Amino acid sequence: MRHVPRKRFGQNFLTDAAVIDAIVATIDPRPDDRMIEIGPGLGALTRPLAAKVRHLNVIEIDRDLAARLSREFASQDVTVHQGDVLEFDFSRLGPDLRIVGNLPYNISTPVLFVLVRSAALLRDIHVMLQKEVVDRMAARPGSSAYGRLSVMLQYRFRIESVLEVPASAFEPVPQVASAVARLLPAAQREPAHDEALFAGIVTSAFSQRRKTLRNTLKHLLKNADFEQLRIDPGARAQELAVADFVRIANHVAPAAAQE
Repeated sequence: MRHVPRKRFGQNFLTDAAVIDAIVATIDPRPDDRMIEIGPGLGALTRPLAAKVRHLNVIEIDRDLAARLSREFASQDVTVHQGDVLEFDFSRLGPDLRIVGNLPYNISTPVLFVLVRSAALLRDIHVMLQKEVVDRMAARPGSSAYGRLSVMLQYRFRIESVLEVPASAFEPVPQVASAVARLLPAAQREPAHDEALFAGIVTSAFSQRRKTLRNTLKHLLKNADFEQLRIDPGARAQELAVADFVRIANHVAPAAAQE
């Protein structure tokens, strides 16, 4: 039966067989992998993944598609979780998880932040997103694409764009190009002692990109603090590395804890 794509779920279904093969080859699934597919849709990636792993979990918000997948894969070891990935508890599936998926572009950033919170459970992530978002995820300090998303993801992961996907590979055809990003847990750098504070500082620093840190972080740092941290108060947020934001957060954490 034909499924009419639903705009509210951001449904653009992958249809290009060559692209599907390339994505699966990039993921390189093995039989014992604890694989979870987000947004399987019509099953374009689900079929080759299910053929390669002993058990596959998929998370699908669309009730009709979830029911369709349950029927199609009834004879295979595929568990269909019908529901919103933003509310899914990944810990129920154990550690060493491999996440794959063609993420709905309208909620791609919230999904990425859900995965950040589950980073300790993950071996790797391969997700397809709008190419512009992938560029922001992997951006380096000093570039125009570097921002809050870059810092928050790179705090947890090493990120690279591994495959570009043309709009013609989807039905319906989106108005943007796509790319597959690979995220691998980063070697543990100095951790932020208060991760909520760290996140707040990153958000404040990038809230007005054209303003200097002296202005965006004036509620937290005085000139003496900048001097002690060896950070130029005249710099802008996009000039700081992830480690710089961690140092700022850890510097102000004792005072923040007393408030």
